[in-house]
Amino acid sequence: MNGFKKFLLQGDLIKLAVAFIMGAAFASVVTATVDVIMDLIGKVGGTPNFSNYEPGGVSLGAWLTAVIAFVIMAAVVYFMIVKPYTHAKERYFPEPEPGETEIDILKQIRDRLSGS
Repeated sequence: MNGFKKFLLQGDLIKLAVAFIMGAAFASVVTATVDVIMDLIGKVGGTPNFSNYEPGGVSLGAWLTAVIAFVIMAAVVYFMIVKPYTHAKERYFPEPEPGETEIDILKQIRDRLSGS
C-alpha cells in the first residue's frame, strides 16, 4: 500500500495531470482560433466548408476542409505558442557559454594518469 501511496503522490504524476488538463483547455482555445480564421476565410472567399466539393464525382471536400484546418491549426500553434516560447526562453534563460565538456575533463584526467 505504501508503494501505491508513493506512486499517487509523486510529483511526476501531478505534473502529468496538470499538463493534461492544461492541454485540454488550451486545445479549445486553438480550436476556437481556427474557427475564427476559417470564418474569416469564408467571408473573403465564400465558404470555409468545402464538404460538398466533388470534382469529377470524387468527394474531396471533407479532405480539403480538414487539410486547410490542419494548416491553420499548425500556424496558430507555431506563431502563438512555439515562437513566443522560444523567444522568451532565449531571452530569460540564455544558453551558457561553451566551456569544458565532460569529454575534455576526462581527457585531462587520462593524460595526467598516463603521465604519472
